[in-house]
Amino acid sequence: MGNQPIRVVLADDHSIVRKGIRDLLEDEGDIVVMAEATTGAEAVSLTLEHHPEVVLLDIQMPEMTGIEAARKIKRQMPDVRILVISAYDDDPYIFALLQAGASGYVLKSAQASELVRAVRVVAEGGSAMDPAITAKVMAQLTSGKPAGAEELVEGLTPRELDVLRLAAKGHTNRAIGLTLDISDRTVQGHLANIFGKLGVATRTEAVLLAVKHGWLTLDEVVG
Repeated sequence: MGNQPIRVVLADDHSIVRKGIRDLLEDEGDIVVMAEATTGAEAVSLTLEHHPEVVLLDIQMPEMTGIEAARKIKRQMPDVRILVISAYDDDPYIFALLQAGASGYVLKSAQASELVRAVRVVAEGGSAMDPAITAKVMAQLTSGKPAGAEELVEGLTPRELDVLRLAAKGHTNRAIGLTLDISDRTVQGHLANIFGKLGVATRTEAVLLAVKHGWLTLDEVVG
């Protein structure tokens, strides 16, 4: 992000929660909250107005859920990163939000430092998942593998797996490039190939699918 602060739109229908999160983020010095939304619809309109890097989105809000808001935001502004912050760790919410294009999912019970780190990671293009959420998603994916699913997915090259392994740990394109001694653009190209082969749209989905097929281990993802 250079010297530019990370711009955030904060959406939660509880004013005390918003104030706490806003104070926490802005105390860091490199994050600025551009606007606060109290409903899902307001989150969408404020995102279109302010063009933030990150939208911090609660799930349960009046007028429109965070899931619907996430879909609308990603449809109209695909480059905006969505970070869900929620009290809920229920499977249906998690999967719906990942499918809607969320880059991260943090529980409200998380440490303050975890939330700050998650904002920075998703702003740089990475994925930020609460470990409890990751565990639930992995359990769900590995429990019901449909017969013949492997034949539907093209395998990844060793270099693509290297890229995905680092992406799984939340590294940005730049950090992956430095580690593998390749350019950011080459990393982006590898990720595009990975997404195409796996039929997914986000890093998180790619990582989860790679674990499901046994190409990455749980230790590599959450270790």
